[in-house]
Amino acid sequence: MPNMQSEKTPMPEQEPSVRSGNFLEVAKGYTEELALNEAGRCLNCKHMPCVSGCPVNVRIPEFIAKIAQKDYSGAAAVIKSTNSLPAICGRVCPQESQCESKCVRGIKGEPVAIGRLERFAADYAMERGIKTEEKIEKNGHRVAIVGSGPAGLTCAGDLARMGYGVHIFEALHTPGGVLMYGIPEFRLPKGLVKQEIAAVADLGVTIETDVVVGRALSMDELFEDGFEAVFIGSGAGLPSFMHMPGENLNGVYSANEFLTRINLMKAYDYPRADTPVTVGESVAVVGGGNVAMDAARCAKRLGAKDVTVVYRRSEAEMPARAEEVHHAKEEGIVFSMLTNPVEVIGEEGWVTGLKCVKMELGEPDASGRRRPVEIAGSEHVLNVQTVVIAIGNMPNPLLRSTTPNLETNKRGGIVTDEETGATSIPGVFAGGDAVTGAATVILAMGAGKRAAKGIDEYIRGKK
Repeated sequence: MPNMQSEKTPMPEQEPSVRSGNFLEVAKGYTEELALNEAGRCLNCKHMPCVSGCPVNVRIPEFIAKIAQKDYSGAAAVIKSTNSLPAICGRVCPQESQCESKCVRGIKGEPVAIGRLERFAADYAMERGIKTEEKIEKNGHRVAIVGSGPAGLTCAGDLARMGYGVHIFEALHTPGGVLMYGIPEFRLPKGLVKQEIAAVADLGVTIETDVVVGRALSMDELFEDGFEAVFIGSGAGLPSFMHMPGENLNGVYSANEFLTRINLMKAYDYPRADTPVTVGESVAVVGGGNVAMDAARCAKRLGAKDVTVVYRRSEAEMPARAEEVHHAKEEGIVFSMLTNPVEVIGEEGWVTGLKCVKMELGEPDASGRRRPVEIAGSEHVLNVQTVVIAIGNMPNPLLRSTTPNLETNKRGGIVTDEETGATSIPGVFAGGDAVTGAATVILAMGAGKRAAKGIDEYIRGKK
């Protein structure tokens, strides 16, 4: 009989007062006992509605049934058959708006904790060095991947399993893209990311770093080198700013730079690492998404006494995951809602404050959210030494500026066929943030998976 417990089995976590002073992982993961209890809540629905909510089509009831049978390595194998990065997805996917939103158990209670169970199975296999044996027959065809983030890694893994020779070109010195430079250690340990990347490399994928496609190599040169198709998964590395006075002062960061310094350049481990990030006593983070939550929580861990998230709409409109907002509040982050920055104030070139105005919500805009409207006479100043702008990123313009005939939209995203990822150039495919702008890891992975299928069909169609 299923376990009819109405609520999810709680996830053990570090205490807020402790974790706000370290970069260790907040969520500790299920024990075997907790995983078995939660797996028992799954009804194993015949129609599997949860699978329809997963961008990479993990066979969810099947892997949960394996956990219930205590076949944990079998559960991991089921997940790995469609998901190249399960330990990552179990930590950072917004399951509440995807697979778990379709769970039947959510009708009269909380859905099954699919993400927590995915993490348990993936961690079990990883910690024990259990690898899924895969027999791959090479087909003699080669594909180039631009970027080693979630879209590129997923596309590479799927193509390698089909028998393709896959070569990833990464611009930075470390592969992983946003998984390495964007998501903090306390949410996604970098050692774990490296293991997931190594598993993709074990499929026969070559990963070459410090190569900027569009500078060191052109798209034409990739084809001249014998690659029959190219997948662009270069992400969204161009930060957006508000273009308000004072944004060029010392102490103003884009969230992209702030998090890259902390994560990829290991400022969180200073002084053992070489890169310090000075935040001062008070920090303002502008924005309401997951990146803003990451930046705010990092600032707290770097020693800031007061950290304020400044967001121009109400909490109901915040795009950040409810779990991330909850964790931030537990850690003492202050939320200044219906507040919009208008000027960064400084002295002698350094930030001393952030001038803001209060807002109220008017009629809905094109996104469906109510448009914030300034309240006259509401100007006030937050006394801060650091301002982090976390209002989104756009695709890097390098490839579109150096690749003739590559069609892009007005936001700089590469235009693709939604089903195959095909671009305006024959043999060139794209997916993830390079197409959509900054989005979630799992949506990028879904795009990489669709593109791998599209590339396979394209190359087989040429035979």
